[in-house]
Amino acid sequence: MAQRNTWQRDRVREALGDASGFVSAQSLHATLREENTGIGLATVYRALAGLAAQGEADSLQSPEGESLYRACTSPGHHHHLICRSCGLTVEIAATDVEQWARRTAALHGFSEAEHVVDIFGLCTPCSQARARDRAGD
Repeated sequence: MAQRNTWQRDRVREALGDASGFVSAQSLHATLREENTGIGLATVYRALAGLAAQGEADSLQSPEGESLYRACTSPGHHHHLICRSCGLTVEIAATDVEQWARRTAALHGFSEAEHVVDIFGLCTPCSQARARDRAGD
C-alpha cells in the first residue's frame, strides 16, 4: 500500500536528509519538536517506515536493538560500516558476503534469500581518541 505524500512526511524526509548518520525515530522527533512542527512521534515512525519500504531511507538495528534510519544515498542493496561512537557511516559493497549468502542459502535448499549485514566498530578518529583516553587514565 502506497503512503500518502503529506507535508508531515515531506518534513520527516527533509529532517532525515539533514541528519548526520543514522538516527532514531525519537531523535528525529525531538528535532522536529524543537522546530515546533507539531508532528507526532507516531507520524515520524510511520513516515520512516514508509521511506525505508520505498528505498528512500536505509534502516538498520543498532547493537542495542533500536531501529535507526538514514536518508538513502545509494540505490539498491548495500551494506554499512558504522562507528559506534560518532555514527560515521560508510556504504560498502560486500561481494564476498553476497557470494557467501547465496552459497549458504543454496546449501540448505533456500532460494531468493535476502540478508542484512552491517558492521559496527570505531572509525579512525574515534579509535585514536579512545586510545588517548586510555593512555591518560
